[in-house]
Amino acid sequence: MAIVFNALFMTLAFFAYHVVRRTVLKSRGGLYILIFFWITFEFLHLDWDLSWSWLNLGNGFANYPELIQWYEYTGVFGGDLWILLINILVYKLLLRAFGKYRSRKSVYIYGSSIVLLLLIPIASSLIVYYTYKEKEQPYECVVVQPNIDPYNEKFGGMTIQQQLDKIFNLAKQKINKNTDFLVCPETAIPEYINENEINEYESIDSLKSLIKKYPKLKIVIGISSFKIYKDGEKLSRTARYATNQHYYYDVCNTALYLDSMMIPQLYHKSKLVPGVEMMPFPKLLKPLEDFAIDLGGMTGSNCTQDERSVFGAKNSPVKVAPVICYESIYGDFMSGYIRNGANLIFIITNDGWWNNTAGHRQHMQYARLRAVEFRRSIARSANTGISAFINQRGDVFQPTTYWTPNVIEMKINGNNKITLYAQFGDYIGRIAMYLTVITFVIFIASIILNKRKRIKIKKDNK
Repeated sequence: MAIVFNALFMTLAFFAYHVVRRTVLKSRGGLYILIFFWITFEFLHLDWDLSWSWLNLGNGFANYPELIQWYEYTGVFGGDLWILLINILVYKLLLRAFGKYRSRKSVYIYGSSIVLLLLIPIASSLIVYYTYKEKEQPYECVVVQPNIDPYNEKFGGMTIQQQLDKIFNLAKQKINKNTDFLVCPETAIPEYINENEINEYESIDSLKSLIKKYPKLKIVIGISSFKIYKDGEKLSRTARYATNQHYYYDVCNTALYLDSMMIPQLYHKSKLVPGVEMMPFPKLLKPLEDFAIDLGGMTGSNCTQDERSVFGAKNSPVKVAPVICYESIYGDFMSGYIRNGANLIFIITNDGWWNNTAGHRQHMQYARLRAVEFRRSIARSANTGISAFINQRGDVFQPTTYWTPNVIEMKINGNNKITLYAQFGDYIGRIAMYLTVITFVIFIASIILNKRKRIKIKKDNK
């Protein structure tokens, strides 16, 4: 369904360009409206119930961060603009070289424009890449990859304690008195924890015991949780009704932070996978919620929250962005963490449900884009491959192997700088959307004027 719908949406972007250009902009310059039509499609696709921005053009450079260091100014949509503009210029070059209206002068102009448009961004990016120096603000992080089968073990094949023992046994191979953070994957504690009684669970006591042994340690770990609504409390759109207990509650995919203060901090995953963690258009399709796809994790419509919470003690200089799985492919969404003070990014995910396909590899690579956009170091903990560390220019360190238990340790630097992209988000997408609206206003006005003109001609002929 993701393939079918996304192919349809992409086709609609080209079809809209085709219709508008035929009707309004018949000049060769009209080809450039395709750029902001396409970017508008990708921009709108980021923030609705069928969002699936995996295939955004700018993501294609995730494996080559040395070429797109300027993403800290433009984000992924800068890559979109770059790709589309160069393709259009190449097309125009071919027309002038081999088409009906051949022109040697135009070939030189378009050729030189393409060369400059390729070389200037690449050269400037390479200079930044090889001269970028991280400010020394080190934090020692341990990342655990327990490799628990999401289909056959995580939610039934292994007990909660067995899963925690596996995580702790791995962690203890690397943790010492100087360790600042232990990062564990999404839903590492899969039992449904009542957030109102979170300190009553043995699994939480196990985390506290580890911190008591290593007082400097701070733990970021994924849990499955739920919260019960009190009588008269405003319900969210995802609230469920417990028939036997007669109360409303929300199920949440949650990140938990715990330090020596022993006061849990929670963040609820808020970019949810359509058809897996949320039912699109719930007012219309809520009766189909029970048919949500089970991809080895939490299913149904989960809760969300409006703000991007950051983890850390009140007066601590380090603040962590707790990014859960799918959220890591949304740059503008993640900028909320940075504006709220995050100077480190921890991505916790459960990529086991991909199986050994390109999906889990692509998901990890997209994190490199976020490192460049925000100039933040990243610790990435996957239930199974690929866990890794990523520095502020997008380099990957100690990537783990898929379907293999592992634990890795590294000092990563915090950074308090707010990049242009972190400050303004997807401004290129917004500009493209405004230009698209203006174009469609002109398009509609042109249709109306042409219709009136035809009516007037008919009247004059009579």
